[in-house]
Amino acid sequence: MNITYHIERASKLFPDKTALIFEEKSYTYQELDRLANRMANGLTKLGVTKGDRVALFLPNIPEFIISYLGTLKLGAIAVSLNVMLKSSEVSFILNDCTAKVLVTTEELREQVIKPDIPQLQTILLAEQQIGRGISLDWIIANASPEAEAIDLNKKDPAAIVYTSGTTGFPKGATLSHGNIVSNMAAQNHCCNMTSGDRLLLYLPLFHCFGQNAVLNAGLNVGATIVLQRRFNPEQVLDAILTEKITMFFGVPTVFITLLNLNPSILANVRYFFSAAAPMPVEIAQKWQEQYGIVIHEGYGLTETSPCACYNHNSNYKFGSIGTPIDNVAMKIVDTEGKELPPGEIGEIAIKGSNVMLGYWNRPLETAKVLKNGWFHSGDIGSMDEDGYFYIVDRLKDMINVSGFKVYPAEVENVLYQHPAVAEAAVYGLPDPFKGETVNANIVLKDGYTITETEIAAFCAEKIATYKVPKCFKFVDAIPKNATGKVLKRLLSQNQAVFSQTA
Repeated sequence: MNITYHIERASKLFPDKTALIFEEKSYTYQELDRLANRMANGLTKLGVTKGDRVALFLPNIPEFIISYLGTLKLGAIAVSLNVMLKSSEVSFILNDCTAKVLVTTEELREQVIKPDIPQLQTILLAEQQIGRGISLDWIIANASPEAEAIDLNKKDPAAIVYTSGTTGFPKGATLSHGNIVSNMAAQNHCCNMTSGDRLLLYLPLFHCFGQNAVLNAGLNVGATIVLQRRFNPEQVLDAILTEKITMFFGVPTVFITLLNLNPSILANVRYFFSAAAPMPVEIAQKWQEQYGIVIHEGYGLTETSPCACYNHNSNYKFGSIGTPIDNVAMKIVDTEGKELPPGEIGEIAIKGSNVMLGYWNRPLETAKVLKNGWFHSGDIGSMDEDGYFYIVDRLKDMINVSGFKVYPAEVENVLYQHPAVAEAAVYGLPDPFKGETVNANIVLKDGYTITETEIAAFCAEKIATYKVPKCFKFVDAIPKNATGKVLKRLLSQNQAVFSQTA
């Protein structure tokens, strides 16, 4: 087994079919496979072998896909880094996974502090402008285009995708070849994806959604991937028209933006899919009224490769995340892990071929969420009599900003680095566009003063922009219970009431 059998199979079946379109350049399946072979051979020359970690700190460019495929062909492990991370975050992840090789761009290279990452042997630069460092193009050009993916066990690790940790430190969800192969096949089935489809991919490739549910699923059926650097409404709408897009994948904020623009050309797309954050029912209903087609919804987590649940081809229900996908089981459990009957609210637990191997080098963290083969999601939900699942609330303190996970502890750790901060509590508030925003209550030390602008700038130097609180509130005290635990829910409720009455 190897994920990249999909690109090798397509290269043989239809070598001249367009696999990838990016800006003004296109790649056939044969060309893309040969570039991946060159990458695999280039990495071999650098001493990369099965099980080594190759880190991809790259935006949505073809080099990400080529590097990813080349890494997997070798049996090495691809580690994806969010391009919005700052130097301290990058160093933590690269040290945590002990990456041997890093592939990045000249611009993002500025966030890589080499002396802080002693085990990192080689940095390869894509989109090189001034000729400093080792060129990725040179590595690829000087390697053989002939290679074959090595055959692996289904439990061999393929990818590490980092997700924020409840302790404030990211955890590497380790996905096997079996996890991803199973998940992309289920995605093909759910979406009725075929080789004749043309998929628009502007979702970040470093995220499990773009990487597996779109890229790998598309390659698995021999579809054409139209890659864009990021979501830009004008560029997206232009691509839908000029590239004849048939399948569109996004997060709720994207659909809200497009709904407000009301472009008629969306009627040309045969299939829409939303995931990574709950879709507001009113948006889903307005979309169907406007375009006469539903937005199919997926539910899952990085730890489930990501898809676990799907709503739905045969019987779509507004407000539901649907039913479990192929080879996956789900249930609602109480705090002791006992299964609850339909209609009762509890934690969503997931079991199946999509569930991760565990968190990289985090056995204790893994044991907290993987119990008797069931992954405990931390999401609160319910199931109806028909077996359809619904998200009700979150057990964890995680904040979902446009599909990106932000854990309060991580932001609080940064706030506590400021000399003026005595106490800090970070929490989420509902937002009609982003789903949630990050907010912080701060108690200052005696004799100190600081403005919102100053503390925001301090945070922006240390963490990704989407993690920086939108609103800082300076308070005299932070509410706690008898044991000293901060009452986050009370903070959120009080701030919501304050916002409504202000």
